Amino acid sequence: MTILNAVSGSHVLSVWLFLRLLALIYFSAFLSFAVQVRGLVGIEGILPVADFITKRKRLGFGRFDRDPTVFWFNSSDACLVGVCWCGVAFSVLLLIGVAPLPLLILLWMSYLSLFTVGRVFLGYQWDTLLLETGFLAMFLAPLDLVPHFPPKTGSSPIALWLLWWLLFRLMFSSGMVKLISGDHTWRNLTALCVHYQTQPLPTPTAWHAYQLPRRFHQLSTVILFAIELGAPFLIIGPQWAKNTAAALFIVLMILIQLTGNYAFFNLLAIALSVLLVDDRTFERIFRWLSIDPLPANFIPCLPIMKWIAMAVAILILTLSLLPMVRLLRAQVIWPRWLETIFGQFEPFRLVNSYGLFSVMTIERPEIIVEGSDDANTWQPYEFKWKPGDVKRPLRFIAPHQPRLDWQMWFAALGYYPNHPWVHSFLVRLLEGSASVLSLLETNPFPDRPPRFVRCVIYDYRFTNRHERRATEAYWKAERRGFYCPIVEL
Repeated sequence: MTILNAVSGSHVLSVWLFLRLLALIYFSAFLSFAVQVRGLVGIEGILPVADFITKRKRLGFGRFDRDPTVFWFNSSDACLVGVCWCGVAFSVLLLIGVAPLPLLILLWMSYLSLFTVGRVFLGYQWDTLLLETGFLAMFLAPLDLVPHFPPKTGSSPIALWLLWWLLFRLMFSSGMVKLISGDHTWRNLTALCVHYQTQPLPTPTAWHAYQLPRRFHQLSTVILFAIELGAPFLIIGPQWAKNTAAALFIVLMILIQLTGNYAFFNLLAIALSVLLVDDRTFERIFRWLSIDPLPANFIPCLPIMKWIAMAVAILILTLSLLPMVRLLRAQVIWPRWLETIFGQFEPFRLVNSYGLFSVMTIERPEIIVEGSDDANTWQPYEFKWKPGDVKRPLRFIAPHQPRLDWQMWFAALGYYPNHPWVHSFLVRLLEGSASVLSLLETNPFPDRPPRFVRCVIYDYRFTNRHERRATEAYWKAERRGFYCPIVEL
């Protein structure tokens, strides 16, 4: 008898797979940030952590409950890099199966510390989703200290339900924000006609998807709404309904992964979807799967873990009220004590709001950064991943996220004064910061920094098939004007 037969309706295998996927996601998140951290928030970076900590202390905000991070004690580059690489090491140990509960606590605390001081560079929805998932995963992890499958102790069903609730909120919110935003491209089902071109970092598949007929994009949008708004309610149904929801979510995430570079967001949604599938379903899918039966001393869930999970459930469900009410645009006057609770827990990101692309970007402004020694002849800085050279091939990047390239996309959609970090970035180029220059593909001034830098805004559009064959270019670029004044030291 296999373990899957022995435990009817159990989720032993799905929890095991989920924790391994979460380990891989943590691994990619920490490794990706480790190779960028000095340039982004190091002492010679764009937004130094040391300056942030000093300012918070000077203003009297230097409290752990307001900005939970270990960098209150040491904000050096060595500490920043050390936390990143410790996260990588913890992730590998979690993947192996060593002491999952202590490692999940350390991973969550490490990523929260980086999130707090990363500011705009770590302010993405998948960062908060990882923190929320990582927190709930602590109460799902077995209490084993050495790798063992099946585990000697089971997981709390309450923790499993909380992760299902997170998946429901993630998917349902993603659909609802598109409807209630009033954006006409979602209302007339044409959002995907422009999305593949205007998203931050398109993949090679995105260029081909953009060439498809309008009717195809409209049908794809209908299917997207059906999955995001309808499939979440299958989670509360019988097992076949849960399996259907998991399959739909996973297929959707794979399609998104093929057409867009969204870091580890899609992998995290897939990991949460895996938890919907029970062990008997896995046995039917993988008929070759045969695992040793549960040990005689197997403990489904320790009583103390049940009580802890119950307390966490009350907290999470209470905190979930705020984002769900905001989602539905309901006008609610909260009791003062409840507002206090929301405020106290917000820095820890235990519950968050979700919903990407509520308003579709229909154009693609692109910032090109240029330097000059005489203010007459200008040479461009080429970024590693974002569009620049119109002939440079599109690439798959995820789960790595080049955070500076992503922020340049957001900056192009707004105004220079509203993105003060851009000025800091330009100043670092004038100073010749090696840490910041390491984030770029090319430095047109290898001997000494330029005297002047500026940002020029262009309108980028995909070429069609005929233009691609004729010019070998993926993009057409048309100059609009200046994004910011000329900057000099």
